[in-house]
Amino acid sequence: MLHKFTQWLPKKDDGRTNLMVENNNLPRHIAIIMDGNGRWAKEKGLPRIAGHRAGMRTVKNITKAANEIGIKILTLYAFSTENWKRPKEEVDYLMKLPQEFLVTELEELIENNVQVKMVGEEAGLPPYTLEAVKTAIEKTKENDGLILNFALNYGSRNEMVNAVKQISTDVINGDIAVEDINEETISNKMLTSSFSDPDLLIRTSGEIRLSNFMLWQLAYTELWFTDVRWPDFTREHFYEAIRDYQQRSRRYGSI
Repeated sequence: MLHKFTQWLPKKDDGRTNLMVENNNLPRHIAIIMDGNGRWAKEKGLPRIAGHRAGMRTVKNITKAANEIGIKILTLYAFSTENWKRPKEEVDYLMKLPQEFLVTELEELIENNVQVKMVGEEAGLPPYTLEAVKTAIEKTKENDGLILNFALNYGSRNEMVNAVKQISTDVINGDIAVEDINEETISNKMLTSSFSDPDLLIRTSGEIRLSNFMLWQLAYTELWFTDVRWPDFTREHFYEAIRDYQQRSRRYGSI
């Protein structure tokens, strides 16, 4: 059953949420489809790029919130393989945002023990974008706190096609027999093979679909949708999604 929420509880006097997030039942891996930057900007009479800049501030705030309560992995859908179809001016701006965010926030990420990762196709990314990501990955590789994982130039169907190609090559080379192929075999060929599957998926801005995001990995993920645009998404929304997750019973197909 899909749940959709647009409201959140008020803050305590100290500015923190009063949603009573349970520390012993936290989702290990949270994935977010950060949607609504363009619509947020349009509603305010601003250019779309203003929405993307505002959304970058939300990335910082939610990363802090996730780190503070002990989330292990936060995967953010930053740029899909389909996003290349957008106007060139917007794409060029989007490609500059990872560089701007990582250069600006890298020192603080290091101080807070955050490790930066990326899943997606490196081919096609501008050199300055790729360099910023690789620098952040290298400089945070010894950190063992929150993994901040950017899905950049990522498309799930393309990921699965590449996995099939790799498995086919292994079969041809005699490294694996066809009858030995199982779910684990496929999972190990995914770009997320070093991560656990997401426990909770959050999508903002009212759209109720997956948009070619982690189609294999989300098989038993709990889904949470909100009408709130990504630039307006706060830690209170984030904690409410976690609280709702904590109230669900995950049966993985059993009774």
